[in-house]
Amino acid sequence: MSDADAFKWLYSDVVKDHFTNPRNVYDPDEQFTADADGQVGNIKCGDQMAFHLKIADDVITDVRWQTYGCASAIASTSMLSEVIKGLPIRKAYSIKPADIAQRLGGLPENKIHCSVLGDKALRAAIDVYLEKTGRPGAFKGEDAVVICSCLNITDKDIEDAVKAGARDWHALQEATKIGTVCGECRPKAEGLLHEFAHIYGE
Repeated sequence: MSDADAFKWLYSDVVKDHFTNPRNVYDPDEQFTADADGQVGNIKCGDQMAFHLKIADDVITDVRWQTYGCASAIASTSMLSEVIKGLPIRKAYSIKPADIAQRLGGLPENKIHCSVLGDKALRAAIDVYLEKTGRPGAFKGEDAVVICSCLNITDKDIEDAVKAGARDWHALQEATKIGTVCGECRPKAEGLLHEFAHIYGE
């Protein structure tokens, strides 16, 4: 099977459309002026994502994005950029990768992890905006603890991944991308992984 045939077989028509015709891609010649920028990932690892937001009265009015990644990453980010236009920032902040994957008509199981950087970069940009407007950390939740500072992954993200079926380090990375930048968070993250796995069943 050729690469082109594999692409047609693995991905929905919606994914293919957003990959071949991505929406809201950042163009330096456009001179897009953002109210907030957020970036996550590490180009050395092959995954990096940036979101640039225009915001008025706490509503996202326009968006541009940049990414290095595969078809799933590009399609997911393109779809996410369309979904958040016109949304209040609080609602946009709560969007999960699973929501975007569903709108895309699903993603191959081994590509689900490619959709997680978009929401992390989006949250990072919104966090920047909140800080600019005197509300640092307003949407993070009082009891959420950042475990991976590189990708802004919290204990709540790990808990959600375990609830969804992650039971080992590889599965947790597939679900969240945790530990793929500096790796310093792994001991604490693995402790939480085992704790939540015990709570929600092996």
